[in-house]
Amino acid sequence: MSDPIEQDDPQAVYSLDEQVGYLLRLASQRHTLIFQQHISDDLTPTQFATLIRIAEHGEVSQNHLGRLAAMDVATIKGVVDRLRAKGLVRSTPDLQDRRRSVISLTQAGERTAQTRHAEGHLITQKTLEPLNPAEQKTLLALLKKIS
Repeated sequence: MSDPIEQDDPQAVYSLDEQVGYLLRLASQRHTLIFQQHISDDLTPTQFATLIRIAEHGEVSQNHLGRLAAMDVATIKGVVDRLRAKGLVRSTPDLQDRRRSVISLTQAGERTAQTRHAEGHLITQKTLEPLNPAEQKTLLALLKKIS
């Protein structure tokens, strides 16, 4: 990879192979392929993330769930609707504020979240497999830092 200082030089040759966005997209595509190989039934990565966030936090407002899962209002609504259609979550009016929906897992959703934890670990392991343990730890720390 080029020295970061060279990238500040307007005379430096632009190489797509050295650009962070391009490299992150390639890594994301690789991770998505691994995800699909291990969770091939009917959960997408966004549905998986949403299901796990609900499992971690219990009952949660749809708006707050969107923030927890890093999705905008329209996206989280669609994800919740699809999870509800699969029988994995339920949506009920908030008792304090009827304008809000409270999302929780159904029994099927709880079972699915439990069984998916091990698969989630395996997906992360496979994604990070080309790296040694120290590199894995560093990558995760750096990704958290720029997220």
